[in-house]
Amino acid sequence: MTDRQPAAGNLLVASILLADGVFNQTVVLVLDFDEDGALGVILNEISQTQLESVLPDWVPAVSEPKLLFHGGPVSPNGAICLASVVARGEEPPGWRPLFDNVGLLHLDTPLEIVRGAYADLRIFAGYAGWAPGQLQSELEEGMWHVLPAAYDDVFGTRPTELWRSVLRRQATELAIFSTWVEDPELN
Repeated sequence: MTDRQPAAGNLLVASILLADGVFNQTVVLVLDFDEDGALGVILNEISQTQLESVLPDWVPAVSEPKLLFHGGPVSPNGAICLASVVARGEEPPGWRPLFDNVGLLHLDTPLEIVRGAYADLRIFAGYAGWAPGQLQSELEEGMWHVLPAAYDDVFGTRPTELWRSVLRRQATELAIFSTWVEDPELN
């Protein structure tokens, strides 16, 4: 339903055809996409691990809900941080822009620099990754919809409802899938 090529800052929204047990009804923020492959983080899954147990000093800095998110199945012991700068146009140390004022923040950045420089911050354990050509193949099979990201997709307070809300706001026939349920008789 989309012929758009993904780019950093876009969303990959799982189609109803994607029922692999890993990415069902996920929303992935694309961090990188090029000839070497793609990488992103799942925005709508909460990790089983408590943030306090792995990065206790960062708990006061993260936005509500103050949880660790499950970014994907690759490198689950690694962490990726998304943050939004307070002052648009500024690029504090350790930060790389993605879209609008949302970007990646290196977790080695001293917390003294982080405090006051960022409006919102969220940490993800692991990431989603695709080998060269793999994501393009999945797009051709209709497994993903490539859509523009909004600020609240990354930092909203209801992340587990994100798949439906992203689909619902589409001005195309994609909006109808926001009511999808797994039992085909109920659709």
